[in-house]
Amino acid sequence: MQKRRRFKHTTSLEERLADQAQRLREEAIDLPAGVEREGLLRKARQLEAASRMTEWLTSPSPSPTGAGGQH
Repeated sequence: MQKRRRFKHTTSLEERLADQAQRLREEAIDLPAGVEREGLLRKARQLEAASRMTEWLTSPSPSPTGAGGQH
């Protein structure tokens, strides 16, 4: 059985996703309009959405007694 190679990331997942999205957008700028360019832009949007979702999922949840809590 192979062992997994593990390494510690120096940046957060959100930062890595946002950086990759930015790289794809920059790459798409150099391409003519077409399928390849649209594919890169779509992937960049997906990465940005994933970054926002990950940030939302890892944020502290509101307390049950906070706004919208039971009376």
